[in-house]
Amino acid sequence: MADNKPMAAVGYYEMALPFQAVGVRSVILTPETRNTFEEVLEKLAREDYAVVFIQEDLFVEFTDKVEEINDKYPTSVLPVPGPSGATGAGLASIRGSVEKAVGMDIFAER
Repeated sequence: MADNKPMAAVGYYEMALPFQAVGVRSVILTPETRNTFEEVLEKLAREDYAVVFIQEDLFVEFTDKVEEINDKYPTSVLPVPGPSGATGAGLASIRGSVEKAVGMDIFAER
């Protein structure tokens, strides 16, 4: 039997709200509450969320905290594009994770 652990999305309204439509908990940040991101992420990890989707700019700004959460908890923190579009940070993160897991860059152009 598979574990049914919850998922969450953290970011600004335009990025996080649509996740609610598919049953993912949305944590809406504003420019005024952005400074609470690290505490929010830590709380979700402690509450045993399986996956936390975060807005790419938050991923870039708080990379150290994201890496700490990914190392300390069984929570996977994954970047997704924000309202201004993709920055490439999400793809770079996935590429690095795959390279770490398989020992080579399988996405490299030949």
